[in-house]
Amino acid sequence: MKHESQIRILHLLHYLCQHTDEEHPASVAEILSFWREQGIVTDRRSVYGDIALLMEQGVDIVHVKGNRNSYFLGSRMFELPEVKLLVDAVESSRFITRKKSAELIGKLASLASSHQARELNRPIYMDGTAKPDNESIYYAVDVLHTAIREKERIRFQYIEYTAQKEKVLKHGGAWYEFSPYALMWQRDYYYTVGWSERHGKLAQFRVDRMVNTEPLEQPAVETPEFDAADYASKVFGMYSDEIETVTLRCKNEFMRNVIDRFGDGVQTEPDGPDHFTAQVDVAPSPPFFAWVFTFAGGIQITDPESTLEEMRQMAGWLN
Repeated sequence: MKHESQIRILHLLHYLCQHTDEEHPASVAEILSFWREQGIVTDRRSVYGDIALLMEQGVDIVHVKGNRNSYFLGSRMFELPEVKLLVDAVESSRFITRKKSAELIGKLASLASSHQARELNRPIYMDGTAKPDNESIYYAVDVLHTAIREKERIRFQYIEYTAQKEKVLKHGGAWYEFSPYALMWQRDYYYTVGWSERHGKLAQFRVDRMVNTEPLEQPAVETPEFDAADYASKVFGMYSDEIETVTLRCKNEFMRNVIDRFGDGVQTEPDGPDHFTAQVDVAPSPPFFAWVFTFAGGIQITDPESTLEEMRQMAGWLN
């Protein structure tokens, strides 16, 4: 008898989770009908008693009084707006394949009632960037997380594209031995940063282009100076290069843009009534120069001369 009541209560809790919300409370008759579909025959007293027991155990069940008593689950692990945010994040992510997106959204929908889940079927606009088709990215991310936590090396092969848009393994399928220090999210993609044995220095790789990723169970090469947040602020577009201190002369209206890119700790000082200068530590690279170009002269490199010359050469390529 006790076993039967436990099963009945579990069915009741499942029903309230999946089929009720504030706009769709369940009547006693509907609960009894659901129980009968599960092969459970009982009466109204069981509904009242089981709901009271669940409420005593902390389940937030709201009693709607009226011509008919009805009930709905008041609070959930995630509220509907929170589930919508998670669904949008999955749908818009460029590193999650369409197949995996559909699977994850289906699981997220189970956090809401069946009525609320219909509101999750609302495709959002994305730009023309395609979702990847590399399903192994999820395994690679898991291997990377473990290696970072355990401070161990991994190895992988890396994909590149030919002029005919064919995927091939870079360097003839050579293995890259790598000591990962961090995972970073840049430009809607996952990157891992760490020590590359092949390059003999810090390097970063796009995770969705890594294949056959596997742990080596060997100690990682340690770099005590590495700081992920500091590294991310200095590297534009995940192009690595030697870090330099660059002086920028900026119009006052672009202070927000400088702070957004380099953080509120960036060193600045006034330069006349309409400008300020900023000292930034950055890896000069095409993405950095492209960022400067976007301000149409409102932000200019003034020092060092070698970096300014690199930018002049890049401007020459554009002409």
